[in-house]
Amino acid sequence: MKGADSALRKLELTVVRRLDGLLQGGHLGLLPGPGSEFGDTRVYVPGEDDTRRMDWNVTARTTVPHVRDLISDRELETWALVDLTASMDFGTADMDKRTLVIHAVGALGFLSSRVGDRFGAYVLHGEEVHRYPARPGRANLFGLLQSLTDAPRSRGSSSLGGAIEMLAAAHRRRGMRVVVSDFLDDPADWERPVRRLAARQQVLAIEVIDPRELELPDVGQITLLDPETGRHRDIHLTRRVRERYAEAAAEQRENNRSALRRAGAAHLVLRTDRDWMTDIAQFVLRQRRTAHVMARRARA
Repeated sequence: MKGADSALRKLELTVVRRLDGLLQGGHLGLLPGPGSEFGDTRVYVPGEDDTRRMDWNVTARTTVPHVRDLISDRELETWALVDLTASMDFGTADMDKRTLVIHAVGALGFLSSRVGDRFGAYVLHGEEVHRYPARPGRANLFGLLQSLTDAPRSRGSSSLGGAIEMLAAAHRRRGMRVVVSDFLDDPADWERPVRRLAARQQVLAIEVIDPRELELPDVGQITLLDPETGRHRDIHLTRRVRERYAEAAAEQRENNRSALRRAGAAHLVLRTDRDWMTDIAQFVLRQRRTAHVMARRARA
């Protein structure tokens, strides 16, 4: 227990040192953007403004499309959907996917807690979904991360789409929603729930990947095990088999990217063989630049 507590405090220190400087000034998080309080009305900019914010009353009066800006919230409620099903126990690089998931949730939580936001989570573990209430403060976050760290390895799997539906139905208050998963389920299972969630909330999808899920090594005969079903299969990794595997993996990841883009969710990819903190920092900076460019264009 003492070792786990020390590791969590080290994680917090790392996040604060490397990421906190990116969030100075204003109430901005990983997804800078609108809040939930209505502000001024302005002319609609095609291709840049969200049609869901159309002000139809002003549009009808002026015959010119208008949208209503939103004022950023001073206190937000962030909910994370954390995938700890059996497929997350896989890893061949610096860490397994499960550890990377916990680090990503920790980064989100520490950044949220420093500006006073409440942070809660739904955790997919085996065939069950566990709920951790949204509360402010470090003590609540440390308790959540400790529970994630101590959770035993699981068997079986839950529907990612079903869990997203549960999250959307349970929490109507506007805020940020984060889905942390490897997204190995068919996009047909989760794309529509993500779209419904993004209709009211800011949604960030964090896709966790191990390099062996993208390509297989040239090692000859191996035994592959499905951690969720327990099935195994012996395969000889010829060059043709490895090429077909890489093609199928690339197609799957592209399908995920396309589905998340259609659903209106921001998409961040973290890999077990990369510096995940650098990837988060670069993502934040890209989001900031995009938000600033769109704001300038809207004012112009």
